[in-house]
Amino acid sequence: MRVHELAKEYKISAKDALARLAELGIEAKTIMSVLDEAEAVKFRESLRRAPIKPQAARPAPAPKPAKPAIRKPIMVPLRTKPAPPPLPQRQETPTPAPPQAAEPAPPEPARQVSAPPLVRQESGKAAAEPSVQTPPKRSKAATQPAAETGVEVKDNVIKFKGHLIVRDLAHALGVRPNTLIAELMRMNVLASINQVLDLATARKIAEQHGYTLEHERRGAEHPPVPRKPSDEPGEEDKPEDLVPRPPVVTFMGHVDHGKTSLLDRIRKTSVAKEEHGGITQHIGAYTVEVSGRKITFLDTPGHEAFTAMRARGANLTDIVVLVVAADDGVMPQTKEAIQHAKAANVTIMVAINKTDLPNANPLRVMQQLQAEGLTPEEWGGNTICVPVSAASGAGIDHLLEMILLQADVLDLRANPNRRASGFVIEAALAQGSGPTATLLVKRGTLKIGDAVVCGPHYGRVRALISDRGVKVKSASPGIAVKCLGLSGVPDAGAEFKVCVNDKAARELAEQARLTLGPSQAAPQKKMTVEDLLAKISEQEQTTLNVILKADTQGSIEAITKALGEIKSDKVSLNIILKGAGNVTPNDVMLASASKAIIVGFHVSKEPGVEAQAKHEGVPIQLYQIIYELVDG
Repeated sequence: MRVHELAKEYKISAKDALARLAELGIEAKTIMSVLDEAEAVKFRESLRRAPIKPQAARPAPAPKPAKPAIRKPIMVPLRTKPAPPPLPQRQETPTPAPPQAAEPAPPEPARQVSAPPLVRQESGKAAAEPSVQTPPKRSKAATQPAAETGVEVKDNVIKFKGHLIVRDLAHALGVRPNTLIAELMRMNVLASINQVLDLATARKIAEQHGYTLEHERRGAEHPPVPRKPSDEPGEEDKPEDLVPRPPVVTFMGHVDHGKTSLLDRIRKTSVAKEEHGGITQHIGAYTVEVSGRKITFLDTPGHEAFTAMRARGANLTDIVVLVVAADDGVMPQTKEAIQHAKAANVTIMVAINKTDLPNANPLRVMQQLQAEGLTPEEWGGNTICVPVSAASGAGIDHLLEMILLQADVLDLRANPNRRASGFVIEAALAQGSGPTATLLVKRGTLKIGDAVVCGPHYGRVRALISDRGVKVKSASPGIAVKCLGLSGVPDAGAEFKVCVNDKAARELAEQARLTLGPSQAAPQKKMTVEDLLAKISEQEQTTLNVILKADTQGSIEAITKALGEIKSDKVSLNIILKGAGNVTPNDVMLASASKAIIVGFHVSKEPGVEAQAKHEGVPIQLYQIIYELVDG
């Protein structure tokens, strides 16, 4: 009997079962370990003597104390009710006043709230005068927001710092934003109210209105350091605030091994069980519910997208499911996917697909996996291997169950009761709805109305759409939703976070825009060989990550052996990927994500590698003689 079957029998977590077995001196490495009858009896007797209490951590989330927030609407009517009766009713009947004031309460408090301004003291009887006096106040206030946003108007000269958006320019010119947008459309410029205008277009508009535009670049005099404490309250979450979250899973593998078919099969099975008539929407990720628990799948199969996101700092995945066809076995892209997942330090599971084919050979696949360092649990290793068939659906439920068991071992938790933060999975400019971004929440809860900043883009969340095309009010940790309301299209893998208000989000976006502006065109500064040698001399870095490419497998083995014989007290070599063939763009992306250098022997660069390496700042060293490589 396996460990997870015993845990399910007594309704305890697999993690607790492993801990109890360790206390009893029974050797069980993983949840798939097999126990003999004597060990199972010993385990059952220990549970009878000292049963394991069920986990009390799941009912721990405390959204219920948030109910006192209902008191807020009680305070508003209590203060407005004594306002309608001016003089006589207060003295005669204080108690019957609430029922009588319930009908006239909506119109009268609105008039009395606007009554206190000093202008009305000269003509206090006229009730229609307040509505006449409010419009000119709005036109006078048009100059005030311009000053708040860093735009100054003096002697027909408009001075601004940073970037200028349509709304600020309209306030400075004294026109409505809609009027300015119409003028821009006549110039064949399509812009929204929060669109950033380029300097040439803004100058043309200003000259048409008789103004001169002056742009002042921000220097180092405006350090935005004081904002960070208000935007990042409590970086570390308390253990009692953490609750279980769904695992995030990515499928990888060779082409035509069934990654997309498995994803489609899992999605169709889930939709058929949970919904009838719901329109499934492609948002780059979707959530499946299994036995009352959720699993989030990233619909970006392939290690290229996985490593491209990791190169931008987004390590989104908790578990990688390696899909291997039972008839083909381990292929070159399968090996690349294994190396990419290992470089990201992510848990790897294996789904052996196409087991229903006549020429399927799962045993040969497991032997090949063991040669790549993934020893199956059936053979005493730590890698879970599940035979499945995307065509017939066999083994799909068992695969999902194994993913949940692996998530229990990883103990994935997050705090939902804080401002949300996470990463962008994909983004696009949709016709009719503007910029849209699929956001994966890692911490906190994302809600409609939150002020979100994502790099140089910001905005207020107008709508959240699930993978089923249903509008939702919030998204908890581990859930992906499509977000509407950003000012622009962010990059995939960019980090987002919720700020206190719109002003804080806008300031952070402006700061990111100023810092990223000049650096976006320039290549990213990565570790070069010279920088590495300088840091080694300063004893700042002791490990050099290397991607090794050679013309044949024999050359790779010879070079690996020669490099392993090099002894140094200051630096050690870590070969994260070695393979036969030319240097590919995938090698450059992996080197960029892992801060590695690429070393080639008797190979060349594929088209596009030179430009990509220059942009990513990845050094590539090619050699023709093995002694030059070893000595260099």
